[in-house]
Amino acid sequence: MAPSHALRCCKRALNWIPVLFINLVVGWSYYAYVVELCVYTIPNNAERISYLVVFHVFFTMFVWAYWKTICSTPASPSKAFGLPRAEKELYEREEQAERQQEILKKVARNLPVYTRTAGGAIRYCDICQVVKPDRCHHCSTCEMCVLKMDHHCPWVNNCVGFSNYKFFVLFLAYASLYCVVICATVIQYFIKFWTKQLPDTHAKFHILFLFFVAAMFFISILSLLSYHLWLVGKNRTTIEAFRAPVFANGPDKSGFSLGFGRNVAEVFGDEAKYWMFPVVSNLGDGHSFVTRLVHIDREQANCVLQQNGKRLFLNHLLCPHSFFSDGGQRVSVTVEIEP
Repeated sequence: MAPSHALRCCKRALNWIPVLFINLVVGWSYYAYVVELCVYTIPNNAERISYLVVFHVFFTMFVWAYWKTICSTPASPSKAFGLPRAEKELYEREEQAERQQEILKKVARNLPVYTRTAGGAIRYCDICQVVKPDRCHHCSTCEMCVLKMDHHCPWVNNCVGFSNYKFFVLFLAYASLYCVVICATVIQYFIKFWTKQLPDTHAKFHILFLFFVAAMFFISILSLLSYHLWLVGKNRTTIEAFRAPVFANGPDKSGFSLGFGRNVAEVFGDEAKYWMFPVVSNLGDGHSFVTRLVHIDREQANCVLQQNGKRLFLNHLLCPHSFFSDGGQRVSVTVEIEP
């Protein structure tokens, strides 16, 4: 029995509690640093201004990356990955799993789909009724299939995937730097309050607690950031790190790895000037991914690039990024069956 509308609304509201908690902590840290430290505690104007400038630079980047991660709508498969009406009716009428797989294979032959289930079947979502693109997974919380899904993060109340993974990594990076800036600038006043070199004022509690909270968050965030930087270097998602993607020749956890430099460009883009900013610069469309695998499923269509009027079979690098535009139309790519 499906949950009632009221229950679902209540659940969605509760999902925002972790986000509210983070915002309250960040809001308090801003007050404690700007007002209690810089305004009431630091006596030197030059020191106060320099602290405020540095603090606001990292605070702005941190908040920008955080809200970009929250507000980015998860990318979902285009209509091209849905079953045509005739095949959909056949699939729904068919009771045998083998026959259903034959229908899905027929549809998938014209799509850039090279990963399979652990049993070798076409990955199909019965809820969204789409053939899952490579690296796409269904999120039960968001109730949708998410392109290049990494994980669902309760701290941003959003799925982290193709549309916002760069923002998420930057959020972790700037959150770590934000904590470092706080600890590095607060520590001298923390020591002075702790050793009674400064008189007890209402600022003492805020400054002591601010240092402890920043240090605690830095340690926890740094471990998560290190893990995701490792994933970026390997061109893996969190899901793929725990469960290797399955290709025609079997599971391969490094199937999408193209070398460190190219792996980084997949997430952050080709132009280094955009890497530090939470703006869209990642490569591809989320529907197809280059793979380093040599062995090709002979039942699957190969992608052919049009380059200077010549057709190039991509036997080693499958499925260029530009297979689909945002509207689901094919651009500069044709698909053929290898003879």
